[in-house]
Amino acid sequence: MNILLIYPQYPDTYWSFKHALKFISKKSANVPLGILTVASLLPGDWNRRLIDLNVSKLKDEDIKWADLVFISAIAVQSASVKQIIGQCKHLKAKIVAGGPLFTEEFEQYSDIDYLVLNEAEITLPLFIEDLKKGQQKRIYQTNQFADITKTPPPDYSLLKINEYVTAGIQYSRGCPYDCEFCDITALFGHHVRTKMTAQIIAELDQLLRIKWKGSVFFVDDNFIGHKKNLKTELLPAIISWMEANNNPFTFLTEASINMADDKELMDMMVRAGFTKVFVGIETPDEESLMECNKFMNKNRNLIGSVNTIQQYGMEVMAGFIVGFDHDPPNIFQRQIDFIQKSGIITAMVGLLNAPRLSKLYRRLKDEGRIIGKSTGDNTDYSMNFIPAMDKDKLLKGYQKIINEIYSSKLYYARVMKFLKQYNPPFKEHISLNRLMALIRSVLIIGILEKNRRYYWNLLFWSIFNKPKSFPLAVTYSIYGYHFRRVFREIS
Repeated sequence: MNILLIYPQYPDTYWSFKHALKFISKKSANVPLGILTVASLLPGDWNRRLIDLNVSKLKDEDIKWADLVFISAIAVQSASVKQIIGQCKHLKAKIVAGGPLFTEEFEQYSDIDYLVLNEAEITLPLFIEDLKKGQQKRIYQTNQFADITKTPPPDYSLLKINEYVTAGIQYSRGCPYDCEFCDITALFGHHVRTKMTAQIIAELDQLLRIKWKGSVFFVDDNFIGHKKNLKTELLPAIISWMEANNNPFTFLTEASINMADDKELMDMMVRAGFTKVFVGIETPDEESLMECNKFMNKNRNLIGSVNTIQQYGMEVMAGFIVGFDHDPPNIFQRQIDFIQKSGIITAMVGLLNAPRLSKLYRRLKDEGRIIGKSTGDNTDYSMNFIPAMDKDKLLKGYQKIINEIYSSKLYYARVMKFLKQYNPPFKEHISLNRLMALIRSVLIIGILEKNRRYYWNLLFWSIFNKPKSFPLAVTYSIYGYHFRRVFREIS
């Protein structure tokens, strides 16, 4: 069979890095890891093509070639999904759809021919078997979780690899925690399942074979969810592999703030090549943390934890939320003060939303407060429920946070604060893309931007005071440009 795999377009959001990508001549921040893994689950004698709409256009000829069109998506891609469905239906193509968007809201997609939901390792083989018999059903679901020690590596051969900034690897699924606003445990369970170390090393070998250069994102929702396996098996193996291959990659991931309590773990992660970690801080308010069941963040010095992680050599990126029922009137200034004091550069602040499968959604639905579905983009000034705080006041407060933390003055102050205390564990490789990024940043930020003096102050400071930080100074200047553009265009 001829199978066309389509990954929908990611809109211009905080995490798209759309405005930063043009500085390095790339088209997408991250590879579409999920659908690449689905491709590897298909029968070996089936012909496969991938169209990632973030790097290529979908042509009618591509659809006409296919016996089946596969779509995998998350909520924030829903607008692109509708366009793809329309184009496929116009050409009378059969569509197979899966991924979080369809798993959560499959009843909204009556035009889809076949819905292969939940984890594909379980439901996709059932669909394929029925398809071979000519007995396929419309919906395939399961309440079981896959044994990911049997998950094949993603098929990177389908990609235009040079169009991406970050490759991807998944080590684990599931999270031991139970935050009210999160749907991860509904999708992947509380029990943390991990791949075998040999699988991860094989995936790293694959990236080396295709001559991948740059960063690799361990996409786990909580990388440290199974610390025993990490410390005794995976991290020692990655450390050895990196040393044997002359440290070809740097890694980033997501983890809970309590990683700051385990010095041995942080030391091993840095030695393995981890330079960035995204942490869900959410709020400095204890009552709001209690409300959302973020108990691992309670009763701790959050800024101290951030400083500890960064002093070990990993930059902390962080998520923040406003809109909790217990948020006090001064929460907006407290968020600003926390972010500035912590020196967190990449601070993603969003309005609270309730994903369909989250406990928050169920509670708010019982209270009669749900007014729509979440867009999946919590920086687009939308909410899908009636907040406890007056909504106009909440939106104005949220706007205040964004306007301040991404103003040139405060943003560059955070970059300077971070660079003064951060010592990169690995030497930054100077590539042609980095040189082009510097030149473009000078032209676009250093000349055309109104508040360009902050850019020049940072670059000259890094040159004369900490020259090793100069590449990072350029990178963070470009990030800031993207963040300012995103929020300016949304607001």
